[in-house]
Amino acid sequence: MYHLLKGLHEHLTRKDEYSVVIIGLDNAGKTTMLEQIKTLYNSTPGMPADKIGPTIGQNIGKISLPSTTLHFFDLGGQRDIRSIWPRYYDECHAVVFVLDAVDQARLSETWEVFDQVLNSPRLLNLPLLLLANKQDSPHCLSVSEIRESFDAWQRARPHQAEVDSNSSVPNSPGDVHSENGRHEHDGKWDDGGAKDERMASLDVMGVSALTGTGVRDAVNWLYIRVQNARKIEDRN
Repeated sequence: MYHLLKGLHEHLTRKDEYSVVIIGLDNAGKTTMLEQIKTLYNSTPGMPADKIGPTIGQNIGKISLPSTTLHFFDLGGQRDIRSIWPRYYDECHAVVFVLDAVDQARLSETWEVFDQVLNSPRLLNLPLLLLANKQDSPHCLSVSEIRESFDAWQRARPHQAEVDSNSSVPNSPGDVHSENGRHEHDGKWDDGGAKDERMASLDVMGVSALTGTGVRDAVNWLYIRVQNARKIEDRN
């Protein structure tokens, strides 16, 4: 009887677990974001912002929500560390890309890296949230300005029209077919328009990891999206 009741209790109190990867350029505020999440949702507060240094590798955190546990993996954003990001893609359920909305000098680099994330076929069906961090600064770009900046960067990309034209040619010599039926042309994935659809519906939120403004909204977004994605996956 004890084991039966114990098993029933574990079933009723079991929580679904999801993994969330936090990525972005170095100094974007990824670790400050994670520590702020810990402070807001856990009994033990996260590390103070003035104690946080550059991430070499990863930082991890966990929070408990109704019926759900979110595991966060904050990955280093230095150029030579970004190569480890794809190792986490297959096991994660959502991706948060944090950008520094104050450092306009690095926006072009930010968009190049963000575009690589968008082009990853392993992330096409995962919830993706873009966070414009440092909204506490009077010099930050707003959410609408961030969107405009990315649109302008895309329009200004060199040879973009040529790449788009070439990628639409079926069965060209440079095509490599993937296991899921998509093909790669000279390093560009033909996703059937999934990337364009994602960009049209991409959620961009303004936050301040330092003050906590907007952080709960971001976590609520993740909480809803990962559960919805699981339901869709279960139906399929």
